[in-house]
Amino acid sequence: MNAERPNGRGTADEVADLARRAGQLAGWAARTGFALGRKLPGVETAERGVRQVERQLLTELRRRLDEVDDPYHAALTAASAMNRPSVPGTVEATVTIVPARDNAHEPLRAAMAELLNHSIGFGRDRAREYFYAIILRQLTPDEARILSALSDGSPFPAVDVVERTGIGGTGRVALRNASTVGKAAGVSLPDQVPGYVTRLIGLGLVDLDEEVPSLETQYEILLTDETVRDAEKHVKRAKYVRRTIHISRLGAQFWQACDPSLG
Repeated sequence: MNAERPNGRGTADEVADLARRAGQLAGWAARTGFALGRKLPGVETAERGVRQVERQLLTELRRRLDEVDDPYHAALTAASAMNRPSVPGTVEATVTIVPARDNAHEPLRAAMAELLNHSIGFGRDRAREYFYAIILRQLTPDEARILSALSDGSPFPAVDVVERTGIGGTGRVALRNASTVGKAAGVSLPDQVPGYVTRLIGLGLVDLDEEVPSLETQYEILLTDETVRDAEKHVKRAKYVRRTIHISRLGAQFWQACDPSLG
């Protein structure tokens, strides 16, 4: 087994390599339109293979990211080391944790202390890298595909399905942020696109804007989507609130830093 480099550089280098490999695979699929399921002999089987490799790489990347610069993980590891019985003949690492009245919260306090320590030593570039790594760790593979599809700045239609009230207003929302961007990105779970888009908006990577009339045809296509049609069944009278989504300023900066085609 290869020994890790001092200060965790071995793990950090492995993360960078996994990110590069996963990114190159996703970037290639996006550029060639491979994930859109072209009706050619053998394509379906080959696509399943690509998806499997992509999932394996991203799963391993997520595990590595969880271990790198995660203050809560570090705090739990330290607490575990404190409570682990000593083994004769071994040298135990010394870990100092300030006693707290509520031991159940000690990992949280240690994690906060770790973050505050980071804030002292981080420069602008390192702080930005850490911030982007935290965002990256929260993304699903489908969400990464959606962000890739939005990365050129193009807007995509989005629709909310709401209940129309008797005086022409709107009531409860049956479906929020349905969009055609999922099909364009070739996501694995098309029915989850509204949730993906909502999460990306919540992370600040995607902005929600007003309706764009030039996308009328795409809006009409979106209204025939199975997810939208199913939401219609849950309201007495459906009303469609049209909007658009596009990559945000933060999303563009994040993509610029993570874009696999630039590696």
